Amino acid sequence: MTSPAHPKRQDWRNAAVAAADAAARFIAHESISRHTLAWEEKSATDFVSRVDVGAEERIRDMLTARIPGIRMVGEELSADAHPEQGLAAIVDPLDGTTNFLHGFPNYGVSICIALDGVPQAAVVHDVARGGVLHATASDGAFLDSSRLQVSATTSPARALIGTGIPFKDVSQADRYLRQLRRLMPIVSGVRRAGSAALDLSDVARGRFDGFWELFLNPWDLAGGVLLVREAGGRVTDLDGRDARLTSGAIVASNGILHDWFLGMLNEGDDSDPDPT
Repeated sequence: MTSPAHPKRQDWRNAAVAAADAAARFIAHESISRHTLAWEEKSATDFVSRVDVGAEERIRDMLTARIPGIRMVGEELSADAHPEQGLAAIVDPLDGTTNFLHGFPNYGVSICIALDGVPQAAVVHDVARGGVLHATASDGAFLDSSRLQVSATTSPARALIGTGIPFKDVSQADRYLRQLRRLMPIVSGVRRAGSAALDLSDVARGRFDGFWELFLNPWDLAGGVLLVREAGGRVTDLDGRDARLTSGAIVASNGILHDWFLGMLNEGDDSDPDPT
């Protein structure tokens, strides 16, 4: 699925790339002294630091200056804003905060510019490993200047699958573990790296053949949704409906394996206790 394209989408993409770059440079500088950062708990397993807030402030200031009338939907400064109303920048200023705080090199900046819930431009800046992934509606997805294409894998036995563990809501753990147990004997591997934006980017790049997570916030998924679609893949909820830029479960794939993937994840009634 591709998204209806707005004439200003490439201008919005350029603004998002510049804002993500400013945030990425700030994050990279702060990583030098990450050992001295104070961690604040949003929940028992979810943390934030002044780096997250500082990165989002830089993104907000640049985007509001370059795109008149844009609203921010950001993890740290405007998490309650609605992602599907009007012209919105859906922003995760540091996706993979826990990785960053530990020095684990898998974190980045994600920005999606959406109009009435339709993604028009997206950028995911891989801060730790390098590379800027970007897309505009109907124009394709790119890593720097190279066009992206999802994998051509057709066999589940050769599929490498990314995932996110339900660490914020452990009530989903049993359901998740049943899904994982069904997949593990069939696919070539399952990976959990700790940044949904980068996981979705890896589907767009053809590194992963699929990815799923039982709950993500809009800022976790919005940028990656457009990247995967524009690279030729498919992104839905667990019922196979096209993914929206709202909170919930997400399933992404190269498209070829999508129906099989959904079938595996939904096999049986996951809302019931494990019959074994």
